[in-house]
Amino acid sequence: MDPIRALTAKYFSVSGGELQMGGLPVSAITTRYGTPLFIYDGHVLDQKWTLLRHTLPPEFSISYSVKANPNPAILQHFIARGCGLEIASGGEFHQALRAGCPPDRILFAGPGKTEAELELVLTRGIGEIHVESLLEARRISTISRKLGARARVAVRVNPGVEAQGGAMRMGGKPAPFGIDEESLDVVLDQLLRDPSLEFRGIHLFTGTQILDYTILITQYRKGLEIARRVAHRLRRPLHTLDFGGGLGIPYFANEQELNMEKLHEDLVRLTAEMKGDALFAGTQFMVEPGRYLVGEAGIYVTRVHDIKISRGKKFLIVDGGMNHHLAASGNLGQVIKRNFPVAVLNKMEEKTLETVDVVGPLCTPLDVLAREVALPSADVGDLIGVFQSGAYARTASPLGFLSHPTPAEVLVRNGEARLIRRRGTYDDFFNDIPQ
Repeated sequence: MDPIRALTAKYFSVSGGELQMGGLPVSAITTRYGTPLFIYDGHVLDQKWTLLRHTLPPEFSISYSVKANPNPAILQHFIARGCGLEIASGGEFHQALRAGCPPDRILFAGPGKTEAELELVLTRGIGEIHVESLLEARRISTISRKLGARARVAVRVNPGVEAQGGAMRMGGKPAPFGIDEESLDVVLDQLLRDPSLEFRGIHLFTGTQILDYTILITQYRKGLEIARRVAHRLRRPLHTLDFGGGLGIPYFANEQELNMEKLHEDLVRLTAEMKGDALFAGTQFMVEPGRYLVGEAGIYVTRVHDIKISRGKKFLIVDGGMNHHLAASGNLGQVIKRNFPVAVLNKMEEKTLETVDVVGPLCTPLDVLAREVALPSADVGDLIGVFQSGAYARTASPLGFLSHPTPAEVLVRNGEARLIRRRGTYDDFFNDIPQ
């Protein structure tokens, strides 16, 4: 099925030829809040959370990865459902606290944690810090002794190549992330003899955007193998085993969504195997999804500002671009540009009539939201929507490039729309300049 039709049938609706989100026509939302903007559907967030929670056995907990979308309303949505948070910076720690997450429900991973960040989170009683190097372990120890506290730590492990998979294979090769599996014992030697550190578990570092459940199961089994080996050395179960994130969503026409039913069946079998192993008695299993929970809930909405033809090629020039949605432009890791699902939101039922490029307002040829995409004939004022925009969109984009105001963010639910981040103003460009 066409990706737009599949997403609309699954999560949204169409009335009078126009896309509806949360029971509201998109045009009504843009009339109130303007364009460009990001719209998130609260019901989709709930659907994704419920499906993931039902897929995972009760022994698994969930920590939402803040980097996917750090909007406070999104964080609060998942915190209210019992979710913890996974952070990768001191700034994300502040956002997690302001959203109401208890410090002991926060995990901190990332290869470049500064001493100031480490002292901040240790002072506030963070749940776990996931160690990425021997030097970082020594820094945590020094700060803990100064504070008179004992730091709860886990080791982020970069496993061997047999556990790799996904669109972005991040482990199994030289990387700034985590401890190479073959160096794990050396790191444990230091952690276990340091009275300032409470070693709690293992965090598996592999890859992201995985759509094949068998790859996830292979990675989970690798995590269990490493954890079992470490628990055997300790002669006691680990407190935590963090399998990381990695659950993907389909962006492109040839991709199939992750089979959650099959994943559930294999996880049930895996959990049953572990129940008979004393080395896993009481171990808390964890996952850290981000994109999977929020990606499909968001649509980036722009308005056609101009239409032009250059040497036989038609361009729809819209009022937002790669400065708001770098991923859709293909400049966030794509080797060959592939289009996210794109539609004319106020002409959802019209026949496809022409092939166009959808480009933003920036003065660079990189600012292309969709290349040679088949769309209904558009007019100035029509609304262009980029689907699958709830994760790694606004938060992963060069918002300051060419000094356009930042886009607003809106959460819709049950026929109501709520502004959850205001649109930027020109005055914002000068707020951090000394007077």
